[in-house]
Amino acid sequence: MKLEVFAPVQWLQEALSQTDFITLNGKVEKIIGLTIESAGPEVFLGEVCVIRNLGGARILCEVVGFKDNRIILMPLEEFEGVSLGCPVSGTKHTLDVGVGEDMLSRVFDGIGRPIDGKPFFPKSYVSLNNSPPNPLVRARIKEPLPVGVRAIDAFTTLGQGQRIGIFSGSGVGKSTTMGMIARNTRADVNVIGLIGERGREVREFIERDLGEEGLRRSTVVVSTSDQPALMRVKALYTSTSIAEYFRDRGLNVMLMVDSLTRWSMAQRELGLAIGEPPTTRGYPPSVFAGLPKVLERAGNSDKGSITGIYTVLVEGDDFNEPISDTVRGIVDGHIILSRKLAEGNHFPAIDVLASISRLMPEVADKEHLKAARTLKDLISTYYGAKDLIDVGAYKEGSDTKIDQAKKYILTINGFLRQEVSDKAVFEETLEKLKKILQTIQS
Repeated sequence: MKLEVFAPVQWLQEALSQTDFITLNGKVEKIIGLTIESAGPEVFLGEVCVIRNLGGARILCEVVGFKDNRIILMPLEEFEGVSLGCPVSGTKHTLDVGVGEDMLSRVFDGIGRPIDGKPFFPKSYVSLNNSPPNPLVRARIKEPLPVGVRAIDAFTTLGQGQRIGIFSGSGVGKSTTMGMIARNTRADVNVIGLIGERGREVREFIERDLGEEGLRRSTVVVSTSDQPALMRVKALYTSTSIAEYFRDRGLNVMLMVDSLTRWSMAQRELGLAIGEPPTTRGYPPSVFAGLPKVLERAGNSDKGSITGIYTVLVEGDDFNEPISDTVRGIVDGHIILSRKLAEGNHFPAIDVLASISRLMPEVADKEHLKAARTLKDLISTYYGAKDLIDVGAYKEGSDTKIDQAKKYILTINGFLRQEVSDKAVFEETLEKLKKILQTIQS
């Protein structure tokens, strides 16, 4: 006679069979720079481990490699108080992040723990290392996604599910431009990753640039510059995983990351610490291998979309340095912020001649494209002759095109300039653009 097992008893049996009652610990044997070497326990690459320091505090680490029968760990937190012989235990898990609908209007750290003082009860957990959507399942990008910035909507129109980079030197208005996009975009949800930011700038961005309106439909992930390199690296994966959670619910998500340069610097710290050889300008191969893996996770799926906007802080205003060059080759366009325009009090300081959206021809109508190309041609003509005009060497009537560019440049620049608090409606932007074209052609 076969005895039936009641459901609660069966559940208990399954739970007991999956529980380890004996914990095997390793011990810290070596600490050099950012790495901790441990003898045991038995772990796998990417597993989260816990070290107990001399005060009994738990310090989270991740397995990043193996060397001479030792485990190489990198801390996710400050590891003060860790000494030789401190016990190391494995968790049998990789990092994941808790997600739920009540993540909006919230601020989290680089591995998804709330830092705004409010409780958070996740509905489920998702991995930090998801795979990109199958390229044959991705929906084609055919719909424009207005961002409420005239210079972008008119001349560098984004598509829903596009990835684009904002390239800028320091202090040219990247964060302000991001804040404008977050407040004005028509995306359903914003996920904003602040990686390697100064601590004082985080609250400034949230309260001044993002504002109450932007925060209401945003989730912010923060890893400041003083935190361990591994935490800064994980912040990009956490932001992307949260964006994927909202995308899988059928939403159109705007993922904004500031900045990929600071992420690359953190990844460089990790790579060099575990013995990777430096290649271009000291960046190890893992930086250039990691960028396409994470950037490809944005875009359209068969459920929703992630439109990715990634800032790149160019070193010494060199737009061809390795990180800028690599990112530009992966994303679907670039927006260049010009220091020269910013010094001339032209904000947002978007250089429309140097910026391009590879998907604009797919999402903009013919009339829009014609107007944008004509005005860009006039801007190019004016700045090509600007030196002659400024020194008085150009004589009116010598060139009809230059005369036309000189006549309308103030009107065009007035259209491109925009106050931070000014919300530009997409339809009104296109109407103004076409109206300027009609005036020029009349």
